Amino acid sequence: LGMLEERLGSHFVPVQLPIGTGETFTGLIDLIDMQAVTYEETSLGAKFHVDEIPEDLMERALEYREKLLESVAEFDDHLLEKFLEGGKIAPEEIIAALRKATVALKAVPVTCGSAFKHKGVQRLLDAVLRFLPAPSDVAAVTGHKPDSEEEAVREAKDDAPFSALAFKIMTDPFVGRLSFIRVYSGSLSAGSYIYNVSTGKRERVSRLLEMHANDRTELKEVHAGDIVAVVGLKDTTTGDTLCDEDSPVVLEKIEFAEPVVHVAIEPKTRADQESLQTALHKLAEEDPTFRVRVDSDTGQTVISGMGELHLEILCDRLFREFKVEATVGRPQVAYKEGLRDAVHGTGRFVRQSGGRGQFGHVELEIEPGEPGTGLVFENEIVGGSVPREYVNPARDGIAEAMLNGPVAGYPIEDAKVRLVDGSYHDVDSSEMAFKVAGSMGFKDGAQKSRPFLMEPIMALEVVVPEQYLGDVIGDLNSHRADVEGINPRTDAQVIGAKIPLAETFGYATRLRSLTQGRAVFHLQFAQFREVPKSVMEEIVASVRGTEEAKKA
Repeated sequence: LGMLEERLGSHFVPVQLPIGTGETFTGLIDLIDMQAVTYEETSLGAKFHVDEIPEDLMERALEYREKLLESVAEFDDHLLEKFLEGGKIAPEEIIAALRKATVALKAVPVTCGSAFKHKGVQRLLDAVLRFLPAPSDVAAVTGHKPDSEEEAVREAKDDAPFSALAFKIMTDPFVGRLSFIRVYSGSLSAGSYIYNVSTGKRERVSRLLEMHANDRTELKEVHAGDIVAVVGLKDTTTGDTLCDEDSPVVLEKIEFAEPVVHVAIEPKTRADQESLQTALHKLAEEDPTFRVRVDSDTGQTVISGMGELHLEILCDRLFREFKVEATVGRPQVAYKEGLRDAVHGTGRFVRQSGGRGQFGHVELEIEPGEPGTGLVFENEIVGGSVPREYVNPARDGIAEAMLNGPVAGYPIEDAKVRLVDGSYHDVDSSEMAFKVAGSMGFKDGAQKSRPFLMEPIMALEVVVPEQYLGDVIGDLNSHRADVEGINPRTDAQVIGAKIPLAETFGYATRLRSLTQGRAVFHLQFAQFREVPKSVMEEIVASVRGTEEAKKA
C-alpha cells in the first residue's frame, strides 16, 4: 500500500486483507462485512466458505477496519459524526460512502486475490459493481463537431443521438471481423446504418454481440453504457467515432504510445510470404501499438511493438491462428559509406569480341560532398573529348557505383564528381560503354579516397527515477552512447544522449530490468556518424562472411 501511494499518489482504501501470502495464500478477510473467506484449492477459486475471522487474525483485521472507517468517514459528514460518537456503521453505509468517494476520484478501493489460482475473483467483481461508477454517475461525454472546434455534448441517455467509440478490433475465426464499441449515448439496432466520422463513411451493422470470453449472445438492440461487439464494420479501426449521421460528433481519439522495439521478420518458406503479409496486416489492424513496415534501405519487413514479449506473443499468434511460421531476427542497420579525400579516378572500358567493340574512357575528379546533397555532378569537358550524348550515361554509371561502396558494399550518400576529360571511338563508343566507364572511374577514385563507414545515430531521451540514474548512465556508456546532459524533473531525471542505432536493439528490455520497469525512453534519428575502426572491422568481417556463405 505504501508503494502504491508513493508511486501513484492517490488515496488507497483496502477493503480486504489477504490470509497468507504466496504459496500459503488461502483466502481473504472482508473488512466491510468482517468475514473470512477461504477457497477450496481443488476448485480453482470456484468454491469458497464464509466463516468467522480466526482469532490470530482478528487484531490485524480490527486495525484495518478502523482505518477503513476513518477513510470512509472523511467523505460523509453523517458517518463522521457516527464514527466520532462510536456508533455502529452498517456495511451498506460504508459501501455508499466509498462509492461516492470513488466516483469523485477521491479514493481507490483495494481488493486482493490470486490470478493464478482464481481466488478473489467473485469479490473483485462485486467491488466493481459496488464502487465503480455506472454510465449515469459520470458527467456527459464531450466531443466536438466535425470540421470545427464547437463543443458537442452527449448525455448517457437512450433517447439522445447515438454516439460510440470503437476501442478494439478482433478477427474471430467463426464470425469474422469484430469491432468492439462502447456506446456513450442513444441506442443502436442490428441491421441499421451508422456513420463513421473518422472515415466519412456509412457502415451497416449486421449483428450485435454481447461477448463473454469465448461465448457470445446475439442482441437486437444496445443502449447507452453498453459494451458490445459489432459484425459488419469493414472500414472501422481502433479509436474511430461512430454516430448518428444526422447528429455527427467527434469523440476524443485514443492516443497510443509509439513502438519501442523493432525486429526483422521473414517467412520460413517462400510459399508463406503472402500469408505472412496478410496475417501481419490483420494483427496490425487489431493492435494499434503494433506496426509493420518495409525498410527501404535493407528491403526487410520490420515489425515494431511495445516490447520483446509483445512481439514474441504476436509471433506465437502468427503460428497458432494463421498457421504461418516466421523467423524473427535482429534488423539490419542501414549503414552508409563516406569519402575522406579529394582524388582523381580513371574509368577505361575497352572490349573487343569480333565485329563492333565497346570503348569508353572518362577522367573524374572526386571529392566528399556536403551532407544531404547526394550526387553533385558537373560536366567540365572542353573541346568535345567526350561527346555530349555520353555525358548522362557516364553520370548514371557513377550514380549506380555509389549504391555499392568500397568498404562493405553500403551506399555512398554524398559525393561531388567532376567529369574533366576522356576519350571516345567513332565506331566502338556507346552509351552503355560510357555508363560502365563512369562506374569504373568512380570505383577507382573511391578506393583511393580513404573511404569510411557511417552509422545512424539516434537522439535518446530517458526519463528515469533518481535511484536508478547511475545504473542507466553506466549502461549507456558501455554501449557507445554520448551522454549530453541530465535535467532534473520533479520526480525523475531526464537523460539526453546520442547512441548508435545498432546499440539500441534490446534497449527496452535492458532498461526495464535496470529500473524495475519505471523508466521510459524516446528515440528518434539524429544524424550519420563515422563508425570507430574496431567496430568497422567487425561489420566488414560480418558482411563478407555473409556474402561468402551465400556464394557457398
